[in-house]
Amino acid sequence: MGRMAGKVVLVTGAARGQGRAHAVRLAQEGARVVALDACTTYDHIDYPLPTPADLDETAKLVTAEGGRIETMIADVRNSAELDAAVRLAIDSFGTLTTVCANAGIGGERGTVWTTHEEVWRTVLDVNLLGAWKTVRAAMPTLIENGGGSVVLTSSLGGIRGLRHTSAYVAAKHGVVGLMRTLANEAGQYGIRVNAVLPGTTNTPLAMNSATFRLFRPDVADPTVDDVRETMQGLALLPTPWVESEDVANAVLWLASDEARFITGVELPVDGGWHAKF
Repeated sequence: MGRMAGKVVLVTGAARGQGRAHAVRLAQEGARVVALDACTTYDHIDYPLPTPADLDETAKLVTAEGGRIETMIADVRNSAELDAAVRLAIDSFGTLTTVCANAGIGGERGTVWTTHEEVWRTVLDVNLLGAWKTVRAAMPTLIENGGGSVVLTSSLGGIRGLRHTSAYVAAKHGVVGLMRTLANEAGQYGIRVNAVLPGTTNTPLAMNSATFRLFRPDVADPTVDDVRETMQGLALLPTPWVESEDVANAVLWLASDEARFITGVELPVDGGWHAKF
């Protein structure tokens, strides 16, 4: 316990899934948390999105662990709202030391040439520009502090050309590029910048009927049991997917002082999918 003692963490996309897991895990280790989520809807997104009640549940889970948390409904596409979130961290907890730019969405599936333009615009705005805007809002405070840690959520799709998810894959490749450049620019200020690359993760973004149909187009209405064996076949380790808590443990390590000389890395959390030949 206490690996994040004294740290104040901003987590985007925190209403559920990986963002919620990050908020809870970091709080377990002593971090004070500012948790953001847009809690909104988008056109051409083919799975249910989180609600304000989900964000409230994140706060309850953090509090149950003895942690301190502030929540805010904020859209990573909106720079003014992100600036306000940084101010909330400073006003509530005195500083900001750590950023988990996690907010992300999927989109309707299709080939590169059949994907709706609005899917591209929305996914890039949230997943890539949203990560950049989050970092941009936080950097002046991290620089003033003389150091800090930034963990960006990319994806296995940030290093692989996964079919039928071109906008998502392009955005997540962009997140890796953002991480690499920021690591080079921020190191002189004592700021470490890394990325986690989850594979298939047990969250609504991945575990939904549209994803299942990609894995089992031969089944009219596939269920999770129909895709389990196919997903398992992608990994080296005996698991069809990882849990949000697995990703959160990786984020914890990257954000903690245990990784104090780790920067500019892409850390896959995917059961070995990235390494399979």
